[in-house]
Amino acid sequence: MSFSTHLRRPLAWLVLGLVGIALAGCGYNNVPTLEEKAKAAWSEVQNQYQRRADLIPNLVETVKGYAAQERDVLTAVIEARAKATQVKVDASTINDPVKFKEFQDAQNQLTGALGRLLVTVERYPELKSNQNFLALQSQLEGTENRVAVARRDYIQAVQAFNTEIRTFPGVIWAKLFWGAKPMETFTATAGAERPPAVKF
Repeated sequence: MSFSTHLRRPLAWLVLGLVGIALAGCGYNNVPTLEEKAKAAWSEVQNQYQRRADLIPNLVETVKGYAAQERDVLTAVIEARAKATQVKVDASTINDPVKFKEFQDAQNQLTGALGRLLVTVERYPELKSNQNFLALQSQLEGTENRVAVARRDYIQAVQAFNTEIRTFPGVIWAKLFWGAKPMETFTATAGAERPPAVKF
């Protein structure tokens, strides 16, 4: 009897070890791992949009000093920034199509308003040569590039996550253990395939 008890313990450890290896090898941890990667990528998107929002007041003030008569354009930028920063965003946003669309629409509106502001600046050569404006414009351009990279990384992370929870064996783990739902991703803005018209 003591001999069988003596054998049972190592056998139990062996079985637990094999179960652990089987779970690790069959993708059990892929769902939460990919979900965390997508959430981290989403945080970077938010970080870059916040960086852009923080630059805008200084940019608007600099332009206002030279082009106060462009009140409509300046007001549109200020209002779009306010709307974009008021949209409540958290980790649940990436699983909620309505919240995600609201966030994307607000950011697209701000992008359009900024584009109109920068086109308006072309009418003011003295503003275009102002060192403060040039520095702000350079920071904004750098931030737009960072936004594009962050969005690309997020889209790739979401694609990997959504593929995992829809394909075998990930679909089993996603439904039975993790309750994972597909995440939303960015879509192109209507008319994004056409370059913006610049008129002087």
